[in-house]
Amino acid sequence: MKECWIMVMMILLLKESWCSDGCLENERIALLQIKSHFNSSSSSFMSTWGVTADCCSWVRVYCNSTTGHVVQLSLDGVRSSEEDYWYLNASLFLPFQQLNYLSLWGNNIAGCIKNEGFERLSALGNLEVLELSDNSFHKSILSSLSGLSSLKILSLSGNRLKGIINIEEFNHLISLEELDLSANAIEGFISSNGSDELSKLSNLERFDLSYNHVNISLLSPLIRLPSLRYLDLGYNQLEGLFNFKELGKSKLVTLDLSGNNITEFVDSREIRASNNISELYLDDITITKGSKLLESLGAFSHLKNLSLVSCKFEGAILHQGLPHLQIIGAMSSLKKLSLGGCGLNDTEFLNQGKININPSLFEICFILKILAKPFANEFTGVCKLKQLQELDISYNDISGSLPSCLANMTSLQSLHLSSNNFVGNISLYPFNRLTNLEYLDLSHNLFQIPVSLDLFFNHSKLKHFKSQGNNEIYGEKTEQNLTPMFQLETLYIDGYACIKAFPKFLYYQHNLREASLQSLKLRGRFPYWLLQNNTKLEELYLKNNSLSGPLQLPLHSHLNLSLLDISDNLFHGIIPPDIGTHLPRLELVYLSKNDFNGSIPSSFGNMSSLQILDLSNNDISGSLPSDFCCSHMLEVHLSRNQLQGSLEDAFFDCLQLVVLDLSHNNMTGSIPSWFERFYQLAYMILGYNNIEGEIPIQLCNLTQLSLIDLSHNNLSGHIPPCLRSTSNFASLSNGEEIEFTTKRNIYSYQRSMLYYFSGIDLSCNKLIGQIPIQIGYLNEIRVLNLSHNNLNGKIPASFSNLSQIESLDLSHNNLQGNIPSQLTELDFLEVFNVSCNDLSGRTPEKVKQFATFDESSYRDNPLLCGWPLQKYCATMESSPSIPRSSNDTEESNCFIDMEDFYASFGVAYIMVLLTIAGVLFINPYWRQVWFYFVEVSIDKCYYFLIDNLSCLSKFKLF
Repeated sequence: MKECWIMVMMILLLKESWCSDGCLENERIALLQIKSHFNSSSSSFMSTWGVTADCCSWVRVYCNSTTGHVVQLSLDGVRSSEEDYWYLNASLFLPFQQLNYLSLWGNNIAGCIKNEGFERLSALGNLEVLELSDNSFHKSILSSLSGLSSLKILSLSGNRLKGIINIEEFNHLISLEELDLSANAIEGFISSNGSDELSKLSNLERFDLSYNHVNISLLSPLIRLPSLRYLDLGYNQLEGLFNFKELGKSKLVTLDLSGNNITEFVDSREIRASNNISELYLDDITITKGSKLLESLGAFSHLKNLSLVSCKFEGAILHQGLPHLQIIGAMSSLKKLSLGGCGLNDTEFLNQGKININPSLFEICFILKILAKPFANEFTGVCKLKQLQELDISYNDISGSLPSCLANMTSLQSLHLSSNNFVGNISLYPFNRLTNLEYLDLSHNLFQIPVSLDLFFNHSKLKHFKSQGNNEIYGEKTEQNLTPMFQLETLYIDGYACIKAFPKFLYYQHNLREASLQSLKLRGRFPYWLLQNNTKLEELYLKNNSLSGPLQLPLHSHLNLSLLDISDNLFHGIIPPDIGTHLPRLELVYLSKNDFNGSIPSSFGNMSSLQILDLSNNDISGSLPSDFCCSHMLEVHLSRNQLQGSLEDAFFDCLQLVVLDLSHNNMTGSIPSWFERFYQLAYMILGYNNIEGEIPIQLCNLTQLSLIDLSHNNLSGHIPPCLRSTSNFASLSNGEEIEFTTKRNIYSYQRSMLYYFSGIDLSCNKLIGQIPIQIGYLNEIRVLNLSHNNLNGKIPASFSNLSQIESLDLSHNNLQGNIPSQLTELDFLEVFNVSCNDLSGRTPEKVKQFATFDESSYRDNPLLCGWPLQKYCATMESSPSIPRSSNDTEESNCFIDMEDFYASFGVAYIMVLLTIAGVLFINPYWRQVWFYFVEVSIDKCYYFLIDNLSCLSKFKLF
């Protein structure tokens, strides 16, 4: 009997997990129906759905690894805001019975099809998260959501919910824990029957109503939320007095009132005793001379965290040393104070005489943006705070030396001094007294810092040390052989120095998670021992040093390293074939600007989480691996190597690829049509190779393309008219660069510039046909280079729509006709070149940008005239000014119509022959003279040949 039950259970399990190539067949069919329903023309990630049978491998589809059921669907931004509003059929999601997360963010949905709304999803008992932000739903959507009793998180931010909301709409959302209604036009809440319906939201803990039009008098229903801990009312229209009778009986812990115009908090003794608010955010609030906002902070008797970031202190308050801040000193429970970006211009208010900050104030974040006075003399008040545990005065303009009284702050655990102008050798400062330090950031100052860090050897609690930017790092002549008491977790010592060897304290570290020793000109071999000693190490930066030799890996696999940057060194030899086995968790790999050779190891395929691979500027050869496991790959940088072979089998599964840079190699073959699978591809850099064939029309499906470089190849055929290039905010990792030719030079563009840059370079190929008119409607493009091809036809007048164009090169083609006069409207054009074509007519007027172009922009166009060429349009200028039709204007573009010339010449020739024949037929005298002339000519030719043949016979052939 027992065996029978086991058999039955096995059958049930097999039935449950039965799927088609990894997912349930009915769910696979449902996903394809959703794809058809969304019918997006602006995003193509759904175009990859159905390519493989296993729907669990489809982009943004997540399945339960055991059952094969779809549990998460992330359909964010499938339809762009530029498309029309549309209506959703929510019943399409019913087949996903195990679905617990559904995101439809940013799809321009205006509502649901009648009888096919979200009420149909009440059958999905596992649905816990529903993300509907940034659509166009009206408040009528709320009634259809009331049946989703399993929901824990609901977001309707950025929709069109307006006016007063009936709280009964949320009556049945009994499991709801987080509700986001921000960025709408909500004014408040009411209950139609006056009951306590909202109290049924007994589990709601977080409520976001920021960026609405909330009226404080319509907030009373919120009191009846028994579990509410977090309430965000920031950036509403709250003005004047804030009466705590609205919220005094709640159990709020965090209240955000930023960006309002509150002038005073009003409370009572009873309300003050019951007020549990411990975090208060008053960022972006203007405090004027008559405001009592700061004085009334006593209403928050349990406050621990007060944020006044980016507040504006106006009038006499700022000039009188902020005396109103003295009230903060009476808040005995306060642990953290943030005054960042408030425009304070001195530190007088910190002096003990000005403000009596309570000694129990453990964390104080003075991120004061505009401190310009020398700091040492103003530091005395802060130094009195002997119990202070966190001090942050970063991102200021504080100059001079650190005060000696810093030694009194022996309780300091965290000290942030970055981004100022502090000077001096830190060995002369009393850091040795601050033995409780755990975190020290000295970055972006003018300190002198010994690379040995020997002054911190007795700091047993030190875990994080940072020095980046402009500090001077120096090495001592004799480094002490002492064992440091600290075990660092974070170490950043970056700077322009010349340190010959790794500091000795590194050999004693075993807890490092992040280590950065960049731009120190360190010499020697790769520190594989650092990986062996620190098994928790996650990030290692050794960029811009003088390390050399082969890349030696640790003896055993390192399972935590996710980032390795050894670019810009002197490493040589092959990349270890087993790098993917020893470092399987790598996500970011930077090996550029070295002298590595050999082929790309196939073991990179073992790095299942690999996102960025940069092997550029080496001497790597061979073909591209076809077995990359690159489902998470975002960037591939392989430029300036000796790579060969075809693109046909490489990166086929890298569906999320954003950057593909294979320029300056020896790649052959054609561009595969399946490149359309790269629905997020923004930068396709394939220039300077030997790629042949036509440009696939499928590239038009890549709607995110920003930079296209196919220059210096052997491409043929026509330019696809649907090819596009648009500026976008595609992600690019920090420090990475992309080379692109513009304004006759090759420039390297980093992430900050690429946000605003787009271009197409198809130069130096064998392209034929006319330039598509549609190219002229890429109004965000900044660079267009079609030079050195075999293009013909006219320059499209639509190019006048390229309003952002800075460089336009059409030289060395077979373009004909005149240069469109509308091009003078291009206000940002800096480089213009149409030389070496067959253009005719007059050059554009000498106005705006066209007044800056010289003769080189127009040379070698024989029929082109006008400034700045030496060929003047005298004939055109002397002709009478007679109004002409459009046909006349079109004919005047060329001096001679060759077809008309050949026709007229043929007719004239035939007429001459017919005239001669007619004269001979009519006049017998002339006929006799003509035949006599012919007979004499024949006789002369005969005797000439006879006389000369006898002479020619004397010559012999050898």
